[in-house]
Amino acid sequence: SLILEYFLATSAVSVGFSSYLAGLLQTDHISGFNSVLAGPMEGGIINLPAVVLLLVILGIQIIGLSTTRWVENVFVAIKLAILAIFIIVGLFFIKSNNYVPFYPKEFQTGAFGLSGIWMATSGIFFAFIGFDTLAAHTAEVKNPKKQVARGIIYTVIVAAVLYTLFAIVLTGMVNYTKLNVSDPASFAFTFVGQKGLASVIGIGSMIGMFTGVLALVFASSRLIYSFGRDGLLPNFIGKISGSQHVPFNALLIAGVVEIILAGFVPLSYLASLINAGTLAAFTFVNFGIIPLRHRTDLPNENGFRVPGYPIIPIIGGLTSFFFITQLETKTLVMFGVWTLVGLLIYFTYGVRHSMVKGSKFDQSIIKENNA
Repeated sequence: SLILEYFLATSAVSVGFSSYLAGLLQTDHISGFNSVLAGPMEGGIINLPAVVLLLVILGIQIIGLSTTRWVENVFVAIKLAILAIFIIVGLFFIKSNNYVPFYPKEFQTGAFGLSGIWMATSGIFFAFIGFDTLAAHTAEVKNPKKQVARGIIYTVIVAAVLYTLFAIVLTGMVNYTKLNVSDPASFAFTFVGQKGLASVIGIGSMIGMFTGVLALVFASSRLIYSFGRDGLLPNFIGKISGSQHVPFNALLIAGVVEIILAGFVPLSYLASLINAGTLAAFTFVNFGIIPLRHRTDLPNENGFRVPGYPIIPIIGGLTSFFFITQLETKTLVMFGVWTLVGLLIYFTYGVRHSMVKGSKFDQSIIKENNA
């Protein structure tokens, strides 16, 4: 589920980057250029900007973490500034009639009359992947028990506030029925006749997506690296190489798969499956805490312990599972196929090579992590 989540999310954000670039270039006036801004399933040849973006980021990741961190810090500052501009300037273009009706009747069905909200929430749940990826940096943080937990909590608060303000301004500028586009921020300012601001917002959105892809490539490569290190996938995936001490093999595999997906698969297909993978992973992580807390063979004396146990993991697990039920049937079918493939790999290879055997935790993992 995590591999599905990270790989597809990386590709999806890359495709979003390409959509904003297309808006900036106004490709309707550039003959023949649209063929390299969409994959074959959308009438094009290959989504070239998305592929180039991933190649650049793959190169940055191979250079090493210090370079990645410097680039990320600068771009995040620019991204926050652009978000602030959108929210503040957009306030002057809000039309109150765009909020009427605030919750249309056709969506007031299902549990508590909130089916529209439940479906929308399950549809944008992959926004939480950004917080998930912070956990992938744990091995490279000096004091992960405090810093990773605080980092996730602080970013959830900041992002929730910005996300809500952005949504309020966006739907106030343009009626929600017109917002089924891949570049909504730029589209909103173009819609109100501010093409100059639309370009600025488009560039800022692309910068934001660049940092998002940067973090996702890092997280996805570290994810399959950890599987290779622990034996769930072939050992060569879990090797560190090069003067920069990066998991080159894991980076290469993650990068190639993500480039293929970004180049040839539409955004709508990618986004729907990401939500399934994310929600499934969150469900298992929450419920998995309960039996893990009772394990006596795990070295947890210095590890992070979830507060509010068992209430928080139970609420988290039930909530995540509920939103899985709100996904479209075709999404659940595709996710079911992926899950069966994953189980097949696990039972034919992973379970026999894993360093965690039965109830006994292999102490070599601890030694290697400490090293």
